[in-house]
Amino acid sequence: MSAKKASDADPARSLALLWGSHSKPGRSGLTVRSIVLAAVELANAEGLDAVSMRHVAERLEVGTMSLYTHVPGKGELVDLMIDATYGELYADVDAPSRQPGGWRGALEFIAARNWDLYRRNPWMLQARDPRSTLGPNATLKYEAELRPLEGWGLSDVEMDSVLGLVLSHVESIARSRADQLRVQRESGMDDAEWWLSNAPLLERLVDAGRFPVASRVGQAAGEAHQAITDPAHALSFGLERILDGVAVLIAGRERP
Repeated sequence: MSAKKASDADPARSLALLWGSHSKPGRSGLTVRSIVLAAVELANAEGLDAVSMRHVAERLEVGTMSLYTHVPGKGELVDLMIDATYGELYADVDAPSRQPGGWRGALEFIAARNWDLYRRNPWMLQARDPRSTLGPNATLKYEAELRPLEGWGLSDVEMDSVLGLVLSHVESIARSRADQLRVQRESGMDDAEWWLSNAPLLERLVDAGRFPVASRVGQAAGEAHQAITDPAHALSFGLERILDGVAVLIAGRERP
């Protein structure tokens, strides 16, 4: 199952499942919750492409048709997986608001929690769809992440935009990290090993006299990160710049 799964899901069926009971067992003893948990475990172990109704059924040691009595298809299953995973983010809806440091501390906490979520569940980077159906956990996530921005003079649209900017930054760096790990797996070398192996050829081909700034900065960054890029540094550096900009925006507003 690929990232295009969103178009395979029926929004009406997904909504009914997302907001329905997940603990009521069927005749086979299965519940929606147990099916979703098995699917998430499979995705984390083997990637989203490995998730299918047949493979999830094998993991649960039941017949494939038993799953279809609870979940109508793969698209709806992935919607359920995403929403269930969002339920891991916060202890309660006010968890971000309780962080020290006001709105800034809350957004740093939100960024860290979402970053950890992608690290634990990299399959979500394939599965997420901007038009994905909103389930109870996704809705609670949105509420929890907006509340710390309430009362700082921002309009509703600005609150949504600030949150979206932070979350988009986290997702972008998480994708970069996933790509970096994939390339390392496929090549059998980490970035430092790759550069060490190819440095003699690069030094012959790239004239530092012609590209003085690129050569100097590239060398400094490579030595600092011991890699082409350091996702953790990129995450924190970009987040600080974003929050500095939000601080300017808030400073220019009169708080109600």
